[in-house]
Amino acid sequence: MIAQLSGTIISANLTELVLDVNGVGYHMFIPMSTYDALPRAGERATLLTVMLVREDAITLYGFAKEQEKKIFELLITVNGIGAKTALNILSSMNIPSFCTALAQGDIKALKKINGVGPKSAERMIVELRDKIDKMMPEFSFGLPAGSSEPVSQELEDALMALE
Repeated sequence: MIAQLSGTIISANLTELVLDVNGVGYHMFIPMSTYDALPRAGERATLLTVMLVREDAITLYGFAKEQEKKIFELLITVNGIGAKTALNILSSMNIPSFCTALAQGDIKALKKINGVGPKSAERMIVELRDKIDKMMPEFSFGLPAGSSEPVSQELEDALMALE
């Protein structure tokens, strides 16, 4: 299992990159949030990875943050959610927004993601709500500590800008 790679970025676009690690180019798929965190081509980067082995392919997925990797690993356990859809989810919503949508059972917000229909959205809510709360309590489903109100859009935008 390849858990992390450090090397020089050879090429990168919104959904893929090639990382040169001691002369070996590793191709991996990434969410847009990871692309935004990458340095330019020719510079060094370290990515956390998930390696999926299927009968017809061995595929690497790269992530800039541990939380992205954890959410990806949870998402691919949901029946009907594959790696491509999991990357679409991470590319379409930031982690606090995704956790808030799960906590509030917001099917409409989840259905806006390419590749997620009403059944998949319901399945994600049912299967992941408790798992994400236990795995990443720091997000508290987008709710500030001790609060029962969701974070305002303005506050969420400000937090994303600071990140």
